[in-house]
Order: sequence, then structure tokens, then C-alpha cells
Amino acid sequence: MKKCVIVSDSFKGTLSSLEICRLARESVSAIFPGCREVDAIPVADGGEGTVDCFVEAIGAEKVTVSVTGPFGEPLRAAYARRGEQAVVEMAAAAGLPLTGDRGDPERTTTYGVGQLLRHAVEHGCKTVLLGLGGSATNDGGCGCAAALGARFYNHRGESFLPVGGTLDQIAQIDLTELRHFLEGVRILVMCDVENPLYGPQGAAFVFGPQKGADAACVRRLDGQLRALDQVLRRELGMDLGMRPGSGAAGGMGAGCVAFLGAELRSGIEAVLDTVDFDRRLEGADLVITGEGRIDAQSLGGKVISGVAGRTKARGIPLVAIVGGIDPSASAAYGLGVTAMFGIDREAKDFRECAGRSGENYRRTLEDVLRLIRAFSP
Repeated sequence: MKKCVIVSDSFKGTLSSLEICRLARESVSAIFPGCREVDAIPVADGGEGTVDCFVEAIGAEKVTVSVTGPFGEPLRAAYARRGEQAVVEMAAAAGLPLTGDRGDPERTTTYGVGQLLRHAVEHGCKTVLLGLGGSATNDGGCGCAAALGARFYNHRGESFLPVGGTLDQIAQIDLTELRHFLEGVRILVMCDVENPLYGPQGAAFVFGPQKGADAACVRRLDGQLRALDQVLRRELGMDLGMRPGSGAAGGMGAGCVAFLGAELRSGIEAVLDTVDFDRRLEGADLVITGEGRIDAQSLGGKVISGVAGRTKARGIPLVAIVGGIDPSASAAYGLGVTAMFGIDREAKDFRECAGRSGENYRRTLEDVLRLIRAFSP
């Protein structure tokens, strides 16, 4: 084997993508010492850790900025920048871990996300990749838009900052300053959910409970998002309520389209394009991918399916090293996965073996590589 490409998602709660890339690089070099090139590409699909992956994957600069947190508190958050391109993860300024046990999607704001975007644009970035994973908010992206110059007015003509519990107070929206500020800037949003803005499958009902909303709060939040949909129709002439992805990150998907003129894209496809994955595949004999668990959900726009689509088109073998394999994962073979291997070597409960994930990953991968070596010319 002359060239191996490693492109794996994290194993949530045990191994980061960066750690997996390090382990895999060491193992490939040990089993195939003659391999001229081991290209390790850490990836994430928009949630926590996305910025760190891009810093490593494309040699970007990590830029730290003072912003407003989900409850209006000051905090330090970072984004990645390379030339005129920036990568921002929403979780850095409005992520669920930042709320601790105080989750309250009626009060949290995306204002800090807008501050990260503003800093990137003010420092020359013309393309911004924005990840929506892991949000603690339900404000429809109004806070983010406000930080970029949008003005929201209530029925008394007073300017205010809408949050999840006050979207129904919006009577008028002025995007004049925001549009001027973002002129010539392209914003691509990594969005891997297809939930609409409101309704039984919408942002509040599906994602509200994990953000701290009880049943009554979920119903109120859903009503607020319905009110936002109405004002977007009236003020901006945009019908986004049932658009797939509009409910992502508490309605941030809809807000990105309506306020920022953004494009919603599959997270992994946007990531692979940004890291120049097609070029990096040239001459590869093997690609190694993976994630914490492969199942039917993995086949619908996650890292493994995105990588498989590109390796299959080039006839490159793709091996998935994963934490666990669900019976529904067999469909992955049709997408282009050559073989799948789980790292659970002792058939024990995850909580018992989580601390050994790194060693189990290494051993599993090296067994696979030894088998490949045995049949290599």
C-alpha cells in the first residue's frame, strides 16, 4: 500500500476525530512502513469540535473572540480562518454544554454566533461555513441576525432582541444594515436534519426537550416559531415553515436562509469540499472512515455515507472502523463501504469499556491492516 487516507468522525464521548486520526496514522505506518503517504483528515459535521477539526485538516488559524453566551454572559469563543474562508460552529457561542443545568430555550440567544460571523467578515472572510450542531437555543436565528445588523421592532415600534419566548412580539424586520454588511459574503450552513420549523416534527417538539423544555414549554415554543413563520411571510415574503432543515438548531436553519441569505447544505458534503477531499483521494489505495455507531441514520448524510459516495465513484476500498454496528447498517455496503468492523472486543456494556476505546480502536484497525497486508502483492 502506497497511500492511505483516514477520514473519521469522532466516537462521541470516548474518542475525538483528532485522536482517531493520530491512532490510525500510527497504526498504518507501523503495519505498512513502506506506505509513502498517510493523509489523516479529522472531520466533524457542524457540532462541537468542528473548528478544531478544520484547524488540523486545512491548516487554518484558530481565532478567539469575546462574545455573548446563550444567556447574555460574556465568554471566549473561537472560529477557524484561512485566507478569505472561515468556519464557525454555533456550539461555540450558543451550545447546550454552555447552559449547564440551566437549559431554558425561551431565554437563550444566538447573538454570540452572529458576533463570531461579524468578526470573520470584518477581518476579510468572504465565505463562511457555519455548523448548526448542538444548539441550546430556539430563537429562529434572530439573535445572530441582530448581531449582524438586523433590527426587530415590536408593535409599539420599539427595537428589541427576540428570544425563543418573544418571537410573537416581532411586528417589523429591517435588514438594511445586515444586507449591506454581508454584501459579497457567501454563507454555507452545515445542516443534516430535515425537520420543519414547527409542528410535530419541528424544532420545538423534536429538539426542545433536550434543551430543557417541558411539555408545556414545548407547546409555547412551537407557537412562537409559528408566529415567526408568519412574520417572515409578511415582512420578507419568505415561506420557510415546512422547508426541510428550517427547524435545525431551534429554527436557526430558517433564520440563516431568511436573514443571512445562506445556503443549507449537507454537513459532510460541505466539509469534504472544504478540505479538498476529492483531490486528496487521488492515488489512494485505501480509505479508513468511522464513527461511534453505524446504523440506518449513518446512511442519511453522515460522515460515512458522504465519504462512501466519493470513494465508490473512484473504486477505492473503504473500511469503516466503528464503535458499534447496528443490524440496519448492512445497507452501507450498497453505498460503497467495503467492510465494517466494530471495536467492541469483549461484548461488554459501553460504560465498562469506554475507557479502553483508544486501545480497542488501535487493535481492531491493526488486525484489519494485517489482513490486508497478508493479501497484498
